[in-house]
Amino acid sequence: MERSRPEQGDRTITGADFLQLDVNLAPAGTMAGWLADRIRGAIADGRLPVGARLPASRTLASDLGTSRGVVTEAYRRLTEDGHVTGRGRGGTVVVGTTGTVGSAGAGTVGTVGGGSTPTRRPSTPRPPHPSARGMVDFDGLRSAAARIDLSPGLPDLSAFPRAAWLRAERAVLSRLGNATLGYGDPAGVPEFRQQVAEWLAGYRGIRADPARIVIVAGVAQALSLLARVLVARGVGPTAVEDPGSFGARRQLQSWGMRCIGVPVDDAGLRVADLRATDAMAALVSPAHQFPTGVVLDGARRRELLEWADDGGVIIEDDYDAEHRYDRPPVPALAAVEPERVCYAGSVSKILAPALRVGWLLVPSALYDDVVLAKRETDLGNPALAQLVLAQLMRTGELERQLRMIRRRHRVRRDAMIAALKARLPAARIHGAAAGLHLMITFDDAPEHRLSDVEVAGRALRAGVKVQPLSWHRQRPGPPGLVLGYAACGPDEITEGIDDLARVVRAALASVDQ
Repeated sequence: MERSRPEQGDRTITGADFLQLDVNLAPAGTMAGWLADRIRGAIADGRLPVGARLPASRTLASDLGTSRGVVTEAYRRLTEDGHVTGRGRGGTVVVGTTGTVGSAGAGTVGTVGGGSTPTRRPSTPRPPHPSARGMVDFDGLRSAAARIDLSPGLPDLSAFPRAAWLRAERAVLSRLGNATLGYGDPAGVPEFRQQVAEWLAGYRGIRADPARIVIVAGVAQALSLLARVLVARGVGPTAVEDPGSFGARRQLQSWGMRCIGVPVDDAGLRVADLRATDAMAALVSPAHQFPTGVVLDGARRRELLEWADDGGVIIEDDYDAEHRYDRPPVPALAAVEPERVCYAGSVSKILAPALRVGWLLVPSALYDDVVLAKRETDLGNPALAQLVLAQLMRTGELERQLRMIRRRHRVRRDAMIAALKARLPAARIHGAAAGLHLMITFDDAPEHRLSDVEVAGRALRAGVKVQPLSWHRQRPGPPGLVLGYAACGPDEITEGIDDLARVVRAALASVDQ
């Protein structure tokens, strides 16, 4: 057999994400050499550390959509030049590199540099946009029970790997020293931070020093800590995507940040419109924008990083970037400009939100302030959960979990798309290539006249929970719905869309009367 179960402590790469590849860019006729060069690059820059076990050739070939022979030839070339070695049932393992790992430029963070004077003056805060006043309705909907829950952002909680978690927990407790049960580093357990650094290198192309990672209670706390630190440094006006996550916007506003909506189109955040504001920071979700699902394209990424070079701070919410189905992976902004980008991610969408475990990478000028804010907030995340997660990462269990739920999510996404096309044919579907949700709008169809808030309310009374698009807008815009598909099986999804279609037809009939 080509694959064997990883030994305790092995770092096994089980898929192609660590390469951040689009095979369509490979020169014709040179696929094996091209792939070998990309793996050499991953070894040289630290994404593949010495001792890492490469994916099985069948697995990598399947992920890349190429033949197994291409991967086998690439591995042969890497073996010949001393980068990897074959160890039989132990797989293909990285043993050395002839390259050197370049260090990221030290740089400074213009408006937030240590003790520096902001280059942009904050304006007087203004009250939140009226659309943000619907907090009671928003929270009420989130907590309401429903027969079929199509809320966006909710993962498949039934898929939580209970047996693997228990095994990892037993392994951790069997070797846990007494000192670990005391108060630890508020930035997080070093063992877990090391595993997070390797995870980010493998899945997001980020080379992060584990000592610069702060473990947080999910992306929500990451945003709160950043807002607290940035406001204290005089960073007030903050651009947010419009439409964009209402929950994320509320986190920033709760710390006194004035959030300025900047339009999003099919290429992502409109950076020219961002430059027209007095924003000193920008919250973006470039890999899979919420709720539209668009990817920030190459030109806009360059424009946004140029804006940051002029003194702005980018906050990158990478909330579900590991979940992709029909497109190559998109590198994180933090992989390109770590001294201008504050990067936040978590395990909520891979395992469960109840764990409340995430990570935050910040420019060096902000690190001490963020750790101090974390210490003052809660003294640090619980150590036991961090150690269990480190065990799951180290043994490859978390990667196997991600691959399993990706397959499951693809089936559920396809079921939702099929149901929408059959029962709501006027709906335009957005953001289907990745993530855990879809957005639908009705453009010029008669349904365009409906209130999406009213439709969501009627749907909830019918036992189906969805979110209105208007809740995630700051400026007026056409109605729509945001529908999650990860938490329900295909039959439930079909039933829920069927009920939703009846609700839409009834609402449309009442408007026409």
